[in-house]
Amino acid sequence: MKQFFLYSSLKGIILLYPKTEYGMITKYSSSLWNLTDHSRKEGKKDGKYEKLDQCKKGLILLAVAVLGLTAGCGGDKGSAPAQKDSAKIGVVQLVTHDALDAANKGFIDALAANGYKEGQNLEVDQQNAQADQSNLQTIAQRFVNNKVDLICAIATPAAQTVANATKTIPILGTAITDYKEAKLVKDNAKPGTNVSGTTDMNPIDKQVDLLKTLLPKAKTVGVMYCSSEVNSQLQVSIMKKIAGEKGLTVKEATVTNVNDIQQAAQGLVAQGVDVIYIPTDNVMASAVPVLTKVTNAAKIPVIAGEPGEVRKGALATIGIDYYKLGYQTGLMAVKVLRGEAKPQDMPIETQKDVKATVNDTAAKLLGITIPESIRNGADVVQ
Repeated sequence: MKQFFLYSSLKGIILLYPKTEYGMITKYSSSLWNLTDHSRKEGKKDGKYEKLDQCKKGLILLAVAVLGLTAGCGGDKGSAPAQKDSAKIGVVQLVTHDALDAANKGFIDALAANGYKEGQNLEVDQQNAQADQSNLQTIAQRFVNNKVDLICAIATPAAQTVANATKTIPILGTAITDYKEAKLVKDNAKPGTNVSGTTDMNPIDKQVDLLKTLLPKAKTVGVMYCSSEVNSQLQVSIMKKIAGEKGLTVKEATVTNVNDIQQAAQGLVAQGVDVIYIPTDNVMASAVPVLTKVTNAAKIPVIAGEPGEVRKGALATIGIDYYKLGYQTGLMAVKVLRGEAKPQDMPIETQKDVKATVNDTAAKLLGITIPESIRNGADVVQ
């Protein structure tokens, strides 16, 4: 391989410089130590053999330098990706709800703020699967067929589907709780695949503390989530452990789609739960009003996994900002497009800043007073 690169490099030099002051070079040689006979004769005839040797040595040194570069950069493994001044990306969002919409906007805004502007040097193929697996598969194949430069996958099922469709196109995810648990990466600290991104793992311990502060007499917590979402299963497992340590009993109710929510909520109410907790679950987030219609009538508050669910009617949360999470993912995409990093080497990033969000309307309806210690610094939804 090295001989090939060296020969090609010398050939390239000769093609770039077909004429010298010693005449036309008309032949190539695979040997470093020979120039063409014609060139050597021309050099002797003009009495410039010594200068010709110097020229030859210069070509050799340049070829060796080129060889060093090709040896250092040869092959795909370990090589730096090429920078893209313009790009074509695909964005797939699992479903429409506040959190995912905010993450999507943050992602695009980060690209624009760093020189990749839609309609100028950025082509964006925005797709929403409407929580349908067959739609996800169609979208994933569309991106692969169109040879996009990068895919942004918003929510765990979206990322899993595109990761199954391509092992070469860079994929950056957001609104995903645990990449390793979802089998998207080998390790969250060093992915080792074509997938990286940001996690929306929420501060469950702080959310349980919030629940205890707002409802100090609560003993039984109902938990509702979609049984097919890996991210929800993980969060509920963590929540049950923390709740148990704080003396709370947990009763679960699972749903498969939004049509199950009303019946599941009524079942928890019938079991006498004092409060309902919902994690950052895509099915639940897309239909919070269906849940709160049941819980408000029973005077049972809902503690949510993220702020969007509070804006839709839940009582309160301490959670991450999905716009900022999407923006953070966009900054990772900029590094990939600029050739500064590859997903397999980029650790999964987290958002450290969290804050409370409370819904004053829900609090008044439920007869709950929000302590000033929580209200101060919180986002208050009227």
